[in-house]
Amino acid sequence: MGLVIGVDGGNTKTELAAATLDGRVVARVTGPGSNSHGIGAAAVAGIVSALAHEAGVALPADHGAFFLCGADVPEDVDELRAAVVATGVARDVVVDNDTFALLRAGTERPDAVAIVCGAGINSVGRRRDGRVVRYPALGWETGDWGGAEMLGREALFLAARAEDGRGRETLLVHRIRAQFGTATVEGVGIDVHYRRLPQARLGELGPLVAAAADEGDGVASALLDRLAGEIALLARKAMRDLELEEADVILGGGMLRGEPVLVERVRALLPAGAAPIVLTESPVAGAVLAALDAAGASPAAKQRVREELCGG
Repeated sequence: MGLVIGVDGGNTKTELAAATLDGRVVARVTGPGSNSHGIGAAAVAGIVSALAHEAGVALPADHGAFFLCGADVPEDVDELRAAVVATGVARDVVVDNDTFALLRAGTERPDAVAIVCGAGINSVGRRRDGRVVRYPALGWETGDWGGAEMLGREALFLAARAEDGRGRETLLVHRIRAQFGTATVEGVGIDVHYRRLPQARLGELGPLVAAAADEGDGVASALLDRLAGEIALLARKAMRDLELEEADVILGGGMLRGEPVLVERVRALLPAGAAPIVLTESPVAGAVLAALDAAGASPAAKQRVREELCGG
């Protein structure tokens, strides 16, 4: 029986699952984050290779789908594909952005958009005629705002102003002090500026903003509204670019999977015709399904993978 492997590589963790061509999941392992912009394509390939060997399956697999954060522009995809191919873990290799794993896992409907909001934010979409839209999503440089890290930066900014009297009072002042064990928010800002505290750790503030917003804090609520608006705007743009009036909109990533208060606000802002689906399971199922697609597996095999990795 042939074998496929799927990899979902995110900022904080990388997950690999392997399945037979009849859809039986035979391995599932997790490793560290694999953002190539931070560690390089060779290191990403090293993580993938280590996970494939840890899975204990016969290599090379017949087909592999590797959906990796950091695969943002064509040059990224080409570099990562070359690095993954060089590992020899699969004979046939598909490499693309991790948002495609969310899209494939979230729905079988051909007209669909996926938006991931974790440490960062990104979106992709597809329509039944095969057209696909994707965006660089590199951050402020490409006009993007959102994700836990950017949300955390804004929370720190507003809390610093609240602490010294330049801004509105907010629960975020005390929450940020407690999160980082400092006497002042200013101290957190100084540590970030001088790189004693990695800026990526500001992503830890995302859930704190959601909790404060849920408690009625005006500053936190405005921040969460801004994030919900950005997510809805991405859905609207993808549907417009695909010329779709109706589509499933798959919502995933830590901020959407774990924060119902944010999801509620996003639902209220989505365009008419958008049917929201929150993916609560790992998107690694989407990578395995894409590998099965490439292998020409049966619908029954794909359904079995869904049942084993997503519970249905």
